[in-house]
Amino acid sequence: MVELYYFKSILILYMKKFKFLKISKTKKLRYISNYYKKNLYIIFLPGFASDIEGDKPKKFLNYAKKNKLGFLALEYSGYGKSSGEFTKGNISTWANDAKQTIKNIVKKNDIILIGSSMGAWICLLLFKSIKKQIKGFIGIGSAPEFLTRIMWKKFSKKTKSEIIKKGISKIKNGGYEYLITNQLIKDGRKKQNKVLNVKIPMKIPVTMVHGQKDEVVPIKYSREVLKIFSKAKKKLNIIKKGDHSLSSKKNLNIICKELDNIINNTN
Repeated sequence: MVELYYFKSILILYMKKFKFLKISKTKKLRYISNYYKKNLYIIFLPGFASDIEGDKPKKFLNYAKKNKLGFLALEYSGYGKSSGEFTKGNISTWANDAKQTIKNIVKKNDIILIGSSMGAWICLLLFKSIKKQIKGFIGIGSAPEFLTRIMWKKFSKKTKSEIIKKGISKIKNGGYEYLITNQLIKDGRKKQNKVLNVKIPMKIPVTMVHGQKDEVVPIKYSREVLKIFSKAKKKLNIIKKGDHSLSSKKNLNIICKELDNIINNTN
């Protein structure tokens, strides 16, 4: 009973950390942050259809507090408790959500980006607009351009036909169900959202962390991301027996050690 009460207390305190950023009269984004006026910020961007109530944002928020760093994690429009419909969102929209939230909350502070799965794709898009602020980057099970390179390739002819004709299809994957729209796939194909064919010649620390047993995104995509960074201090950490999410306590501790290394190597 004592342990249950303690857990509930921690959960309530964590829930109180949630805030909302009003983008327009009809749009608001939920986020959590740890404010520091001039300190380095850690920014966590979640994966496809994920919210910020999971173990990763909690772990990184605690890490930031312990090390007196700024922190930000957000839910894109249509995700979690943010406004909007998931089926109307796409990579362009979600990347802009991240950009707008960083601009309003983090302002011009230096940042280290942490992107989980699709979040790593969003991170790479941010290099096009706020690269001067970025001092390091960690990808977790990175999935750049996954909509066309992974999802669309795996879809059956029937599923592809349904998406094209009806504009939407319900996809089952790993115990989860996703609504995939035709506009989402088309947006993923846009030139502006391509990231694997553009070199980033920044001299910053870049680390990819990938589970050895990731059945969602092959490790080769983390390697592809590292190829983009022609002058970076690069590292690939393949976690033995690790899955796609890498959300276990052990795996999150490994990621935080990589975060230590990134911070120690920032200029």
